[in-house]
Amino acid sequence: MNLYITTGTYEFLIKILNKYKDEQMLLMQNAQNSLIIHETMKKSVFGSPRTYEVINGKGNFPEEGYSVFYNIPISDEGKPVFEYHLQNSSQLIQTASGICAFRFLKPKKGDTYIILTIWENEKDFSKWKLTDSYKTIINTPTVSGPLSSNTIFNGSPYESHYTIAKDEKK
Repeated sequence: MNLYITTGTYEFLIKILNKYKDEQMLLMQNAQNSLIIHETMKKSVFGSPRTYEVINGKGNFPEEGYSVFYNIPISDEGKPVFEYHLQNSSQLIQTASGICAFRFLKPKKGDTYIILTIWENEKDFSKWKLTDSYKTIINTPTVSGPLSSNTIFNGSPYESHYTIAKDEKK
């Protein structure tokens, strides 16, 4: 399964959403920008998307809610360790109160993995962020060896938060 992400103005993205009503898409926005995610086994309908492989996930995209993209730049040497960590951590998020869906995303190009979580509301995410489950998933293991700097990161991880507007397809 692939997940594609494209950004643009809200008005432009609504047109894409309306044109492809039968596709599994979700429009999100925050104060800085708007984006659409498109999950499919096929090729994306977007012109120039960021492309990810879904390496683990569960749940359906809701019509409204709160989403968090945890962006994590991973070194080539650290990718197997990180993917193993994500595969073994999925049970910790599936039982979180208020979780609607999650996807662990591997970039087709580049080094930035994404842990995408979709919640019923921001309050549920904030509560989960205080749990040991969150700390276990986010506290990524390190790699060691003679050529390693003992980290798997290529840069600092960061979060992006979005609101999912109630079905705006026209």
